[in-house]
Amino acid sequence: MTDTFRPENDQQVLDALQWAAAEEHALEIVGSGTKTGFGRPVEAGARLDVSGLGGIGLYEPQELVLTAKASTPMAEIEAALTEKGQHLAFDPPDLGRLLGGDGRGNVGGTLGGAIACNLAEPRRLKAGAARDHLLGFSAVSGRGETFKSGGRVVKNVTGFDLVKLITGSFGTLAVTTEVSVKVLPAPEKTRTVLVFGCADADAMRVMTAALHSPYEVASAAHLPGALAAASSVSHVSGAGGAVTAVSVEGPGPSVEFRCGALRDLLAPFGQIEELHSANSAALWREIRDVVFFATTGDQRPVWRLSVPPADGARVAAEILGNIGGQAYYDWGGGLVWLALDESEGAGHRVVREAVTRSGGHATLIRASAETRAQVPVFHPQPAPLADLTRRVKQGFDPNGVLNPGRMYEGV
Repeated sequence: MTDTFRPENDQQVLDALQWAAAEEHALEIVGSGTKTGFGRPVEAGARLDVSGLGGIGLYEPQELVLTAKASTPMAEIEAALTEKGQHLAFDPPDLGRLLGGDGRGNVGGTLGGAIACNLAEPRRLKAGAARDHLLGFSAVSGRGETFKSGGRVVKNVTGFDLVKLITGSFGTLAVTTEVSVKVLPAPEKTRTVLVFGCADADAMRVMTAALHSPYEVASAAHLPGALAAASSVSHVSGAGGAVTAVSVEGPGPSVEFRCGALRDLLAPFGQIEELHSANSAALWREIRDVVFFATTGDQRPVWRLSVPPADGARVAAEILGNIGGQAYYDWGGGLVWLALDESEGAGHRVVREAVTRSGGHATLIRASAETRAQVPVFHPQPAPLADLTRRVKQGFDPNGVLNPGRMYEGV
């Protein structure tokens, strides 16, 4: 039975990591547990459960900054921001359903988890990644030493840019105890232009035309017919085929004008429909949270591919031509979500060959623990970058006590 330590404050986190460093005792770091299945299985004999480190410590709407303990649930963060008409512009996804939660019914994740995994989905085209919105943090390294980086305002972010390093490190360098993030006013209005019936390759042209227009598109995605039919939004599920979606947001008059201009621009590609705020929000949540591959009983391996947008449909077609499955597209075609039929090693050789030829990279988001232990979950690094990764890990965690093996074998 795995030993579990549950610190209730920052000092207890420090005590636990000082003990682990001294004893060279590896720890699996867990918050809400919704992303335990994301990454390689951790090679540790004990668990540090930091779910007790929650709560918003400071929220200054006028200054557009929020500071909270790392394990504060995203639902609590979103409720506080919504009350003040604000939001996290990088739009972190809730992958709880896709990954099966933590076995206790928990979904939604935490603010620290979103930062640790650098999660940002449809609005990344406009707003950037999670790392672009992290102002500062407090943490404890694998050496058992506390440290801080950044601050509560952009002008205080000086010295080594550890904010960028910690974001996306999956808890392998330090245990983050508190984070400060930039928040922004939520858009007054959001509308989505739908184009019906496009084949995948044609949809790439639709999204490119919209993104290259002067109408400040916030997000662009494409759902092939079988996936569109599974949407909870009636205009999408009732389309009878593929749906390409392009959203705009902002002040009401501006949104109305830009939406009308996009309808005219995209009309030559197919039949046009329009979603207003509530239906727009519902559709983009589905795309963001990958609900199309999160239905009960669906345990197919799921891949997340980042490729040049112009290559999205071609890369997906090449992979699906060798292995059966389904795909849909976000980021104007640059982000491809794939659910593949059962194959050896979750089809990693076929996936990586196709993605590498495009100059992109692929991450295995969902697979069995056995598969994730046997094949690279994150895209293999070139030798110089892999060496740098090992040296950074050595600097923060010389005894390998923090989530060993989570990202790469032996690191």
